[in-house]
Amino acid sequence: MSEQPQLLYQNRYVEGIAGIDKWIEHGGYDAFRKALTMTPEAIIDEIKVSGLRGRGGAGFPTHIKWSAVPKNFDQPHYLVINADEGEPGTAKDRDLMNGIPHLLVEGCLATMVAIRASKCYIYIRGEYVQPWQSVQRAINEAYAKGFCGKNVLGSGLDLDIYTHLGAGSYECGEESALMSSLMGERGMPRLKAPSAPLPMISGVWQKPTVVNNVETVSTVVPILNRGGAEYTKIGYGSPRSRGTKLFSISGHVNKPGVYEIVLGTPFSEVLEIAGGVRTGHTLKTYIPGGSSMGFAPPTPLDYPFDYEGIPASTQTLGLGSGGLIVMDETTSIVPIVKRLVDFYHHESCGKCTPCREGLNWLSKIYQRIEDGAGREQDIDLIWDICDNIQGKSFCALGEGAIWPVMTSLRLFREEYLSYIRTGKDLAMA
Repeated sequence: MSEQPQLLYQNRYVEGIAGIDKWIEHGGYDAFRKALTMTPEAIIDEIKVSGLRGRGGAGFPTHIKWSAVPKNFDQPHYLVINADEGEPGTAKDRDLMNGIPHLLVEGCLATMVAIRASKCYIYIRGEYVQPWQSVQRAINEAYAKGFCGKNVLGSGLDLDIYTHLGAGSYECGEESALMSSLMGERGMPRLKAPSAPLPMISGVWQKPTVVNNVETVSTVVPILNRGGAEYTKIGYGSPRSRGTKLFSISGHVNKPGVYEIVLGTPFSEVLEIAGGVRTGHTLKTYIPGGSSMGFAPPTPLDYPFDYEGIPASTQTLGLGSGGLIVMDETTSIVPIVKRLVDFYHHESCGKCTPCREGLNWLSKIYQRIEDGAGREQDIDLIWDICDNIQGKSFCALGEGAIWPVMTSLRLFREEYLSYIRTGKDLAMA
């Protein structure tokens, strides 16, 4: 088994670690104090050396996003944290906010110094009441200790952090829709560059804004504590996938849960960390990074589980949000895909025709199949609808919605035919 250093979860299970005194006792806010002694450029350089990439799904290099923020103070700069975790199969941000909220707060403060932001908004999924309460308590404690507020620790910087509860829309996990919702508008996506300015130039309230995931800014803390050069030594796969990543592992494994795993760890070992496929059963398929990544075949197993290894070895979209869903041979594929289609259909904001109408059509076809009135030509019809959504929707929701459909058709076409002909798939026969 490969060594699995714990950088984010090093103190996750220390009793009382959610409180600021225990957090400081274990080295908490040392990274923030260090950031206050550095220039914004020096912090960004450290992040660049570390190779940190966005942990929310896209995997975009963090230092590039930060570097795009204007380097002057003639207008407010904002940091927005995407804690609107709604991807099926993903619960890592919830676990982090519940258990070690000061890691997030400290990461926010260090990031604010780097991008010259005076205000940070943590946009939390509406259903995440307990994580919101945990984070708000941590923020209140940080204010009481002088880590937030006016002239923080005598640095001359004013740093304020606010929480904002969403209203339950999955679409608001999309960067521009989240910003719209934060400003009190409908949670719908905006035009993207080059048709519109990047958020780093014109984001919330048309001011420079960086939107980062909970885990991304939390990872800034161990990077500053260790140094970017030391951090980049951690990783077993691609030189472009360094450090550790939180994975929400669920489904047919013996020990489901949230695990911090070194990027590039062989997939077979990732399964082993979660106790392996449940006893007496065999792996049929899995979704590597949240439901929108698609279904992967049961082999190979020994490829590097990271940003590059997953899409190259599984023909899925990739690492995504780190929501690994494992399914054994008892799994009935068609009903699972139907549930995913229904989810994305329900969560579509309705702004663009391909997503709005295409997902409505797909949902009706899958319902017809489940009701026993499916036709063999429905398989080609499903594929044709997916082809007309792919690359044509306004944001990534449409793309993510069809990927589990298309990958399931590639891998399990015979199960679809069996379900249509007999009302049972091969797993049920």
